[in-house]
Amino acid sequence: MFPEIFETRPLRIWIDDGLEWIVINWGDGFEAGAYPLLLLLNSIQKFLLSVPWWLVILVLAIAAFAATRRMTLPIIVVVSLILVGVMELWEDAIKTMALMIAATMTTIFFALPLGIAMSRSRILQRVVAPVLDLMQTLPSFVYLIPVVMVFGPGKVPALIATIVYAAPPLIRLTDLGIRLVDKETMEAAQAFGATPRQKLFGVQIPLALPTILAGVNQTTMMALAMLVIDSMIGAGGLDYQVLQGIGRLEVSRGLFAGLGIVVLAIIFDRITQGFGKRLQERIGLSGQNQ
Repeated sequence: MFPEIFETRPLRIWIDDGLEWIVINWGDGFEAGAYPLLLLLNSIQKFLLSVPWWLVILVLAIAAFAATRRMTLPIIVVVSLILVGVMELWEDAIKTMALMIAATMTTIFFALPLGIAMSRSRILQRVVAPVLDLMQTLPSFVYLIPVVMVFGPGKVPALIATIVYAAPPLIRLTDLGIRLVDKETMEAAQAFGATPRQKLFGVQIPLALPTILAGVNQTTMMALAMLVIDSMIGAGGLDYQVLQGIGRLEVSRGLFAGLGIVVLAIIFDRITQGFGKRLQERIGLSGQNQ
């Protein structure tokens, strides 16, 4: 048995009491600050539920064709989503899709500026990189403890935990993509008198877009993976059906809901990857022409 070097109980009590003090004194402020997230999620969910099912399938199929320029992926999208509807999981799939879209949009809103700032400051990169390492290393369940204590079970803590879990890949790949822009290209832009803002938005970000889209793809997949865990705090959707299947030992419920999650993962993964590859090919062709 490992020897007891010092008593850790006081430290645990101090951490628990500190978090409880934050909840008591700042809980209302945190809830007010997170209200826009809840409003965004509810708006997306309400909009998607109001759209006819066939129109949702049509839009995703068109997006799949635009991403790949082939009919294979659109056919897979149409058949897979019809099967989701046949399994009576359409509404749950829409709720899961809404939560994933809201988490991805919010992550992009925060992660892109931070990744850009990291690419322009080595000091900030050295400060943020260990934090990102910690965010990616911690078990996903750990994210749920503080957010549930502050916000209680529901959609908001699920959304916040998903954002924290899914943000690191996009931040890292945004930083990496901008740093990998060819130095000769940057020197040419500077020679033409481009300002730092013009170089960022006219040269660096466009050339880094394939890498940034790869980050968006990874963020989307991690958000979808985190939603399965979020179901334990009332996130709803297909993930809750999986949880119910486990709790009730209903294999069919868990299996069908799991297949629905796989369908959404494949659709959004292939669409985002397709757009990234097409953009990369276009930039590569333009570079050859020049």
